[in-house]
Amino acid sequence: MRLLLIWALNALALIAVANFVPGIHVDGFAAALIAAFFLGLVNTLIRPLLLLLTLPVTLLTLGLFIFVINGLLFWWVGSVLRGFAVDSFWHGMLGAVLYSIFSWALSAAAAQLLRKT
Repeated sequence: MRLLLIWALNALALIAVANFVPGIHVDGFAAALIAAFFLGLVNTLIRPLLLLLTLPVTLLTLGLFIFVINGLLFWWVGSVLRGFAVDSFWHGMLGAVLYSIFSWALSAAAAQLLRKT
């Protein structure tokens, strides 16, 4: 149940990002659910491997290269899926940062509400 709630909240965060960033487009809530699912898969399976492979560059840039990796993965998912589009790498970087902030805030708010009940 909790996993489904987080998935729905991530889809809402993705819709919010699409409303804030003009270069990110989501066709509807169903497309946002699919995109949130694939973003979760990519962040779980591919991102750790990329972080390991780019560890020297990440250390040289004091961790700032992680933003580049997140932006590239966000942009890549946008280019693979229908109903979710990211126009450029820079839109992907901004979208990835905002998506992280929005999903964190929504998940924290949901956790607070669930704790009170």
